[in-house]
Amino acid sequence: MSERNTAYRSLHDLGIATWFGGSLMGCVGLNGSAATVGDTEMDTARIASVGWKRWTPVNAGAIAVHLIGGAGVLAANAARVKNQQGVAASTVAKMAVTAAAMAATAYSGVLGAKIELVSSPEPSHREKAAKHPVDVEHARKQLAVVQWLIPALTGTVVVLNALHGEQQRPSQQGAGMIKKWAANLL
Repeated sequence: MSERNTAYRSLHDLGIATWFGGSLMGCVGLNGSAATVGDTEMDTARIASVGWKRWTPVNAGAIAVHLIGGAGVLAANAARVKNQQGVAASTVAKMAVTAAAMAATAYSGVLGAKIELVSSPEPSHREKAAKHPVDVEHARKQLAVVQWLIPALTGTVVVLNALHGEQQRPSQQGAGMIKKWAANLL
C-alpha cells in the first residue's frame, strides 16, 4: 500500500485544476467578453490578447506546479507503476496527454503573440509585425481550435488522475499485482 504524499498530490491536483479552469474560463469568459465589447475584429483581438497575456505567468506556474507534483507522485508510486497491472499503461497515457496539453499551450502562446503584434496599437509592435507578416485570419482560426483543445486535454488528465485514484484502492492494488505476477509467469 502506498504511503501518503499529500504535498505532491496537492501540487499535482492544484496545478492541473488551475491549468484546466483557466483555459476553459479564457475560452468562454475572456474570448466571449472580448467579442462582445470589441468594436472591430482587431479591437476584439487586442482585448483578448491583453487578457491572455496577463494569464500566461499564472498558467506557466500552474503547469510547473502540476509537473513537480506529478514527478513526486510518480517517484513515490514507482513500485506500483512497475508491479500493478494497468498502472504503467495509464501512467504513459497520462504523460502523453500532459505532453500534448503542454504543446497545445505553447502553440497557443505562439499564435497569440502573432495576433497581439498585429492588433497592438504600439508602434514597436507594428514594426515587428511588418517585418514578420502574419496571416491573421489563419492564425485566429488555428488559435480558436487550439484554445479549446487545451481544456479538452487537461480535462482528460483530470479523468486519468481519477483512474489512478481508483487503481490505488487496496482491492485494485492486490488484484492488479497478482494479475501482473501471473502474466509474467506465462
